[in-house]
Amino acid sequence: MFDVDGTLLLSDRTLGGYEVLPGAREVLTALHARGFPFVLLTNGSKYPPADQAAKLRKSGLPVADMQMITPSSVAAEYMSQHGIRRVLVLGCRGVGHALAEAGIETIYTGEPGAKEVDAVYVGWHPDCRMQDIETAAQAIWAGARLFSASDVPFFATRQGRAIGYSFAIVAAIRRLTRAPVTVMGKPSLHALRFVAKRLGIAMRHVGVVGDDPLVEIVMARRAGATALAVTTGITGKDEWLRLPQGRKPHRVLAELGDVLGCLRCV
Repeated sequence: MFDVDGTLLLSDRTLGGYEVLPGAREVLTALHARGFPFVLLTNGSKYPPADQAAKLRKSGLPVADMQMITPSSVAAEYMSQHGIRRVLVLGCRGVGHALAEAGIETIYTGEPGAKEVDAVYVGWHPDCRMQDIETAAQAIWAGARLFSASDVPFFATRQGRAIGYSFAIVAAIRRLTRAPVTVMGKPSLHALRFVAKRLGIAMRHVGVVGDDPLVEIVMARRAGATALAVTTGITGKDEWLRLPQGRKPHRVLAELGDVLGCLRCV
C-alpha cells in the first residue's frame, strides 16, 4: 500500500497539478510486471477514486481505478454496513461521490433536511463557512454521528506543508459539540482493513509505504503490518531515526526503488 502525497508525488496546494517523485513510475511499473498486488491510499477526498486514478495516469503513474482508495471509499463501505442511510457532507461534491454510489443519500449545507441526518461526514472543504459548521453541530445535537475523511493536520506539497482541512473543520465542530469522531482515512484501522480486503490478504501482511510517522507508520504498527518509510515527504532520514520505537518504521528507504527489495519481508 502506497501513500500518495509525499511518497509517489507532490501536488500543489489546490491538488490541481502533480510532480511525480523519482522512482514512482518505475516502481509501480515493476510491480505490475511482476503481478504483485498494490493499492494507493490517499487521505485526500477532493476527487472520487476513479477521477483521482485518471489524474495519476495522466501524470504517468500506472494506477487502475480499483487500485485507488480514498477515505470516502472506506466511509461508503463502513456506513453501508452500519445502517447509515442519510449523510450531511461537509466538502465538495467529490467528497460525497462514493457515498452516493453506494446508495447513501448525500446532503450538502443549505439543502433541505441538512440537519435531519444519520451522520456528518467532513472532507476536502477549502470554502467551509460558519454556516457549514453550525449546520453540522445542529445535526449532531439532533443525534447524528461525526465522521472525518482525515485527522491529519498537515500533508506534503510542492510548496511545503499544507493544512488538512478536515482536521481543522472537525476541531471546530468538536469544540462545539464534544462529539467523538470516527476517522475513515489513515491512520485508522478502518482504512487499513479496507486496503487488506481490496488486496485479499490479512492486515499483518500489508507493506505500508509512507512519509508520515503519525499516519502511515502508526497505522502499520497498530495492525502488525510492515512499515516502510520514505524521505521525500514531510520526514527526513534523521527525523525517522530519532523517533520513539512505536513510531519508527521497520525500514527507511534510501530511495523509493528500494521497496522492490523488501517484497520478501512483507
